[in-house]
Amino acid sequence: MVQPGKVDIHHLSFHPAKPHPYDLEVFSVSDLKRRTAAAAMRWTYRYEFFMLICVTRGECVQIVDFQPVSCSAGTFLVLRPGQAHNFGSDEEWDGWIILFRPEFLLPAVSLSRDLRQMFDLERLPERLTLTNGELDRAAHSILRMRDDSLIGASPSKGGGSASELTANVQALLRYQFYALVTWLTVIHGERRTQNLGDSTALQRFRRFEKLVEQRFAEWNQLSDYASDLGCTEKSLTRATHLAVGMSAKAFISKRINLEAKRLLAHTDLPVGIIAEKLGFQEATHFSKFFKREVSCTPKEFRALNTHLVTRDTA
Repeated sequence: MVQPGKVDIHHLSFHPAKPHPYDLEVFSVSDLKRRTAAAAMRWTYRYEFFMLICVTRGECVQIVDFQPVSCSAGTFLVLRPGQAHNFGSDEEWDGWIILFRPEFLLPAVSLSRDLRQMFDLERLPERLTLTNGELDRAAHSILRMRDDSLIGASPSKGGGSASELTANVQALLRYQFYALVTWLTVIHGERRTQNLGDSTALQRFRRFEKLVEQRFAEWNQLSDYASDLGCTEKSLTRATHLAVGMSAKAFISKRINLEAKRLLAHTDLPVGIIAEKLGFQEATHFSKFFKREVSCTPKEFRALNTHLVTRDTA
């Protein structure tokens, strides 16, 4: 077993190869191997994005949070931001990989109640086993997403302005992705199992993670979470650092900023309204908080991500 203290972890953010303009990228494992140095395929990474791996052929062992995960055709892995992952040393396998930035997802406040209940990545376990028929359907859906992500790659495809085409394809990919995950949730809908282990610290983090998802727009103080969970701030920070490599305060701030990014990217809401939705009494306080965490103002972030704004309501 690989021990976390004995391996270098490379942090990896979402930077698709140009000219890919979308916040979701689809490619095969064989394609990844062709464009990546063999040594880099052996590194352990901590991702700042989501990665879904659908094994379509062969067998392999993936290392997820330093634990070996045996995979074969039909294995579907759900890796979340902050998790550590290594592709392992097996060569005779292939599959599909879907990467997407967390802010690719629509803000929770914009989703209808039924869709919020159905589209929930937290309801999917980290490892699914698909039947042959389910694998065929999943692979077909992923292939269609890959093909649609190439729309507009040449001047002869698509219509209208480049920015309009980008926004339309982005919306198309999002709906296709939501459909895929919702289908998987219907079939394999269960709360994520504790694949990282069953230690007290990791169980505490999972409870904290769930509470942050429920309360981040109301609570921004670590003391509120520690009080509700019946533990000290120090023990909560230790558990969070063990699970995702950051402090508990940073974890809360990251979730607030993620929702802020989604609201800025997917809505036309004024910054003041967004600040209010996220529990800030003053827009100036929110702007300072956002700039400290993201290194740009909310308005600057919105200007840089206008291609994400669509009028869909998912």
